Amino acid sequence: MSTVDVIIPTYKPDISLFSLIDDLEKQALAPDHIILMNTEERYWKELLDKAGKNPLEKYDNIILRHVDKRDFDHGNTRNQGVELSKAEFFLMMTQDAFPRDKMLISSLVKAFEDSDVAAAYGRQYPKSDCNLAERYARKFNYPNETIKKTQGDVDRLGIKTYFCSNVCAMYRREIFDKLGGFTKRTIFNEDMVYAGTACQNGYAIMYVPEAGVIHSHNYTYLQQFHRNFDLGVSQIEHPEIFGNLKSETEGKKMVKETMEHFRRIGKGYLIPDYVIMCGFRFLGYKLGRNYKKLPKGLVKALASNKEYFSKWN
Repeated sequence: MSTVDVIIPTYKPDISLFSLIDDLEKQALAPDHIILMNTEERYWKELLDKAGKNPLEKYDNIILRHVDKRDFDHGNTRNQGVELSKAEFFLMMTQDAFPRDKMLISSLVKAFEDSDVAAAYGRQYPKSDCNLAERYARKFNYPNETIKKTQGDVDRLGIKTYFCSNVCAMYRREIFDKLGGFTKRTIFNEDMVYAGTACQNGYAIMYVPEAGVIHSHNYTYLQQFHRNFDLGVSQIEHPEIFGNLKSETEGKKMVKETMEHFRRIGKGYLIPDYVIMCGFRFLGYKLGRNYKKLPKGLVKALASNKEYFSKWN
């Protein structure tokens, strides 16, 4: 029987986190441990005060560690969580993603029957309040078919070869250790950097549509701008992964297909707002890719992950 731990970075969690943990504990293949890497202990105390008690006391497999905000890093904080695990596989999740059914963990584990699979990620389904643009993006990025991706697919799939999301992604510990884990300092995209490294070293990344989580956001224009700024920064900082890949092509394809979808369902009036949203995304992305040319104060203001640049020399 395979051993699996779940690792969840948390920040300002709300009561729904306890529901997520309950869902994970009820999985057909239950996790050995659930490791919570919580940023800022005071927010955890506030959560318990709101709950009136600690709903996790009923479980004996919860590992909780607190991280100062100034020390949080998307890559290294997750690495620290992995160090607390002894399992054969570990599942990275976020605090706002919820298993669609009880087969999430077992469906992901099954992907590792192929010995060259380094990571397997699940399908993201939209929440009930998800806007139509984001809803279609889920369909665009998460198709119905299983996909096994290797370095040989770069010419065909481009940047999508390395797509992997730590919203819900499982990793084979043996390969993870061999490759050195997640990059220790990164503003964003630690999952894709790892996936790219794995592919370049002869391993495969598996997309498993049967493994579903409910997860989506309705971001504002500025939130999209800041997130795409961080995306641009991450690509520039990892030329070994993204240097020869163009993400604009895939982005243009999604924009075109989304607008065609709006017309097809009689919602063409949504296109102007969507075009504005895409403009904010593109501007943020371009500025992020050119962040080294910008004043340091401006860079920090434009970033979503501002703490990343507080250590910028």
